[in-house]
Amino acid sequence: MRILFKILSWLPLPALYAIGDALFFFTYHVLRWRRSLASANLAQSFPEKSEPERAAILRQSYRNLGDLIAEIIWSYSATPEEMKRRVTVENPEVIFNETRAGRSVLLMTAHFCNWEWQVLAGNTVLDEPMFPVYKPQRVATMDRFLRDARARFGGTPIPHKMLTRELIRHRSEARVYAMVADQTPTIDEPKYWMRFLNQDSAFFVGADAIARILKAPVVFVEMDRVRRGHYRMRVSMLARPPYDRGSDTEVIERYARALESEIRNSPGDWLWIHRKWKYPKPVGA
Repeated sequence: MRILFKILSWLPLPALYAIGDALFFFTYHVLRWRRSLASANLAQSFPEKSEPERAAILRQSYRNLGDLIAEIIWSYSATPEEMKRRVTVENPEVIFNETRAGRSVLLMTAHFCNWEWQVLAGNTVLDEPMFPVYKPQRVATMDRFLRDARARFGGTPIPHKMLTRELIRHRSEARVYAMVADQTPTIDEPKYWMRFLNQDSAFFVGADAIARILKAPVVFVEMDRVRRGHYRMRVSMLARPPYDRGSDTEVIERYARALESEIRNSPGDWLWIHRKWKYPKPVGA
């Protein structure tokens, strides 16, 4: 499969978009893959929207997913110059100012627009390479392909179970860590509950711990779809030390509010098929 993806990456992006369009039609119209899940997520998140409005968002999110697959494959053979033409990065000095002062930075983003290109685009403009934290894929060949793709322009993807060891080992170095932080912890993992998109939602608490361990500022990475295959990234300071000792959820609270605003501005660009709400909030949590 990895060899197949590499061969496909040599195709021009319009040809890959044609493949993505076919995948959209097959998954959305024929298989109806996870449509019930995505529809339920949208209905709970946007009860104020009409059914036709939510249906339009659902359709657009599946179409965007087809584009995302095409763009990920294409980027495996893309050059840094091509990536710069397709993704502009606003306010990179927010990160420069910290790393040049010898401080590590934690970037927080989400499954929004093309999150895979964020790593590649960031590594074309930053002084220090990004180290994305990731959860390994179940299919080994797919995991290898994504790891190789994310590391193409510098930086080393870090499996989430090895993160603590990496933080301790490189604590004295100024590094840029990146996390896609909108995933939901398993039911037995530590979590923080809050109202998010009109419902009780669980979030990982690791970002707060990392920020405190490194004494690092936390930066939110926002992404806009300018047009097909072209994006704009904005980085903004989310929180910075010293952190409030009376609260160990300061970072994740601010992240959730920033992400919710981003989703409400362009709901079709979020990945509605992922299981954000896997289980209900326990009584008394």
